[in-house]
Amino acid sequence: MGQIHTLITQLGRDQAKALQTDPDQRSLVDVAAAVLEEERQELGITYSGFALTALPHRRLPDDQPWERRGHKIRLLIEPGRLPIRNGGFKLYGVPYGSRARMILLYLQTRAIQTDSREVELGRSMHEWLDRMGLSVGGQTYRDIREQASRIAACNLTFAWEDAHSIGFEKGSIVKGGIHFSANAGAEPGQGSLWEDRVLLSEAFFRELKAHPVPIWEPALRHIQNNSTSIDIYIWLAYRLHSLNRSTPITWPAVFEQFGAGYSRLRDFRKRFIEALQLALAVYPDARVDVEEQGLMLHPSPPPIPERKFAQLCR
Repeated sequence: MGQIHTLITQLGRDQAKALQTDPDQRSLVDVAAAVLEEERQELGITYSGFALTALPHRRLPDDQPWERRGHKIRLLIEPGRLPIRNGGFKLYGVPYGSRARMILLYLQTRAIQTDSREVELGRSMHEWLDRMGLSVGGQTYRDIREQASRIAACNLTFAWEDAHSIGFEKGSIVKGGIHFSANAGAEPGQGSLWEDRVLLSEAFFRELKAHPVPIWEPALRHIQNNSTSIDIYIWLAYRLHSLNRSTPITWPAVFEQFGAGYSRLRDFRKRFIEALQLALAVYPDARVDVEEQGLMLHPSPPPIPERKFAQLCR
């Protein structure tokens, strides 16, 4: 991908695209060129635990928990219930897919920027979703409402381990206020999505402040429909700038973290490389080589300058 960015810089989008014989590569040129043309510098924030583990990509049975393992960390997400009108509680399954990831990104970013557990779901969220290329209406609105309810209902356990012990943090992301009524309107201003505020749990907010990962919002706008590429981008944003030397990651290790839904490594490898190429297209400074034995990660600048991160998080 570094060669594609160089070609675009030296020759321009059209000539760089003309040199590609593979249609998929031509599409990547378009994405890479669009990112290079971005002038905005909006900062996004996510918790480091989500850089090493991730939500599922597809819907699970509503009563099924989700467990993922990363490097010395494990994530367990358990379905939960929310109150419904006329009494009773409804079971919501584990949040999944790109929409859930984008909602979590918004909640975490706004909490850090305002230094408050209370996050607005009104005009601010509408403007952010629009900026990220998510027009909020019709099916998109219903998807967001559904994933937000799943986020509100679920319980998380992050467990980390070293050579001598296992520690864990158990709780929820949301303490209250995010549940949408089933008849909420599909247009901004008509439903509770645009009126409510959400209160993040104290434990999650504490961990988020202690272990934030800066990412570049405009980059995610170009991959907002690909949940695997979102996960890879966040992982690289966390790993690359902290490396002191080139570091190999074996395919089995990559499979353990990102291979949910695949039974065979060889099937996973092809799809992962495709998603990796898209993630690298929106992270021009990332230095990653795909090798026979796995990936070679090289020390790289963060996706957003560290001084900008420090300024926006004061």
